[in-house]
Amino acid sequence: MIEALSGLGAGEVDDLTASDVLHAIRDRKAAEDRAAADQLVLAAWWADLHPPESIHDAASFTVPGCEHEEPIAGDGAPLVAEFCVAELGTVLGISTTAAKKLIGHALELRHRLPRLWEQVHSGRVPAWRARAVAEATIHSSPALTREAAGFVDSQVAAVAGRIGQAQLDRLLADTIRRYDLATADPTADPEDGWQHVDPRHVTVDKDDVHYAGTLHLEAELDLADALDLDRAVAHHAAVQKALGSQLSLDARRAKALGELARQQTALDLHADRGGFEARSSTTDKARTSTTDESGPDLPAAREVVIHAHFDASVVGEQTVFGPTGRMENGQRLVLLDQVRSWCADSRTKVTIKPVIDLNAQLTAQSYEIPDRIREQIILRDRTCVFPSCTRPARGCDIDHITAYDHDAEAKGRPQPGPTRSDNLACLCRFHHRLKTHSAWRYEMTAPGVFEWTSPHGHRYRRDHTGTTALDPPAAPPGIPRPRRR
Repeated sequence: MIEALSGLGAGEVDDLTASDVLHAIRDRKAAEDRAAADQLVLAAWWADLHPPESIHDAASFTVPGCEHEEPIAGDGAPLVAEFCVAELGTVLGISTTAAKKLIGHALELRHRLPRLWEQVHSGRVPAWRARAVAEATIHSSPALTREAAGFVDSQVAAVAGRIGQAQLDRLLADTIRRYDLATADPTADPEDGWQHVDPRHVTVDKDDVHYAGTLHLEAELDLADALDLDRAVAHHAAVQKALGSQLSLDARRAKALGELARQQTALDLHADRGGFEARSSTTDKARTSTTDESGPDLPAAREVVIHAHFDASVVGEQTVFGPTGRMENGQRLVLLDQVRSWCADSRTKVTIKPVIDLNAQLTAQSYEIPDRIREQIILRDRTCVFPSCTRPARGCDIDHITAYDHDAEAKGRPQPGPTRSDNLACLCRFHHRLKTHSAWRYEMTAPGVFEWTSPHGHRYRRDHTGTTALDPPAAPPGIPRPRRR
């Protein structure tokens, strides 16, 4: 029916009944669930093919940074050769981190949650539900023993995986108490020692940016701190309304939280004449006001370092910037108006970095990479250049694509790996180690364009638009549909 569906035009869909469409989409969903279950089996098989022994067989000695064995699931699950996750990720078109998570979930289910594993492959529980449970049991704090994980497995399997996140959290808390896994607080009642697991956190999801330029923040605070914060946010929101703000209450509360953060940043007590003295200032991109010598300025409440890239064109004698650009941090789209608003706020210190030609060929005579070349490579590559990796370039290593020969000059031979723009690339520490200590290889075919070859011959192009698979090797014939082990 696939061919029939794909060939339908806009008018021909009327020939289908509502029942036909529902049956077809149900069949596709069932096929998707089967494929997801098969992926878990294949991921576990991939781990079976790369045990820690495979590292020891491949190398007779170890050097700093080389591959090691790694636990990617809970207690009782087998260890895995660290570098194997990268190739599985590239074949699936996902990051190494996501591939590691997939393999970890597969091993957690197969070895520590066997009832749930059985239900996934019998079709009673979709893979995504089982993976959510596996994620929770792998990263439980404190860690679950194999027996404790088995208890969670029995409880979840009893309801065929139909358990929400809140119920799962309560189940984990009960398991931690039942198996006495938490470190008791010596100052508290021993009967309540399991509650010493500290749930407090503040998490800002910097990777998921809304098109409106907002980020998600989640926190769990002490009761007193939470109530104080709520009162402060409510007060600032009320002040904004009194001053004429037309924003909604939620928007005013969100803005109030940012204002609180900037006010706290501006508080800088310092020792002066044997005591402490408050400092105040007003700084923006146009002016800097200072007090007299007895009252030095406060630092700016907000500091904006602009690494924004906007397309520009020349109209007559005027340079015209496009309305949208890209922020270096996370490769996020940003409106020119947003940048203006950030910079125009009072007490804002603005730093604008100099323009660097990303296509220029810069060269250094030594192995060390000068700051100007480093900055050019960071701005050119934007992220780690390994397929599907999204680690920001500013936190990456700068790799010599062709290795630098430290003995070349002394022995009178030409340098095969010069410190030059076309021989440098950004790699996060993991993928730098992977390239150095495994059979992965890559080359730069154009500025910012890289072609990678995996140990099994798969090839990928990586550029600023993402990762593209290049003529992947044909699958060997006769591969059976995965079965559970």
